[in-house]
Amino acid sequence: MTQVFFYHGAADRIAAACALLGGAYAKKKPMLVFAPEKEVAGSVDRMLWTHPALGFVPHCRADSPLAAETPILIADSLESIAQDERLMNLSQVIPPGFSRFASLIEVVGQDDADREAARDRVKFYKDRGYEVRYFDLSER
Repeated sequence: MTQVFFYHGAADRIAAACALLGGAYAKKKPMLVFAPEKEVAGSVDRMLWTHPALGFVPHCRADSPLAAETPILIADSLESIAQDERLMNLSQVIPPGFSRFASLIEVVGQDDADREAARDRVKFYKDRGYEVRYFDLSER
């Protein structure tokens, strides 16, 4: 069963997501980022070019010719993507087909709309029997 992790209370949701992606890369753990909104996907892409300040997290769009050899993929759709280990959800909806992934990471900011949508997703996962683990980012 998919493990569900909620990282909540992030002052900057995109920066928090990129820090988590940097940690996954450092541990050689591939990650698929579900970001169907172009603005969010673009922000993640731009930030990964400079985070960390003295490093680089290899990443590309899931439809890039380099996707097969790149550890961090940014996707606006989850259809036809072979990676099924870790999924980071940066949308406000339940990612389609999330249950095929070993882990689902949700990153939630402090914005009221973001928090409300996250509460709905938590309820959805719990109602279906998934254990949800929480990590508070508000003091980081």
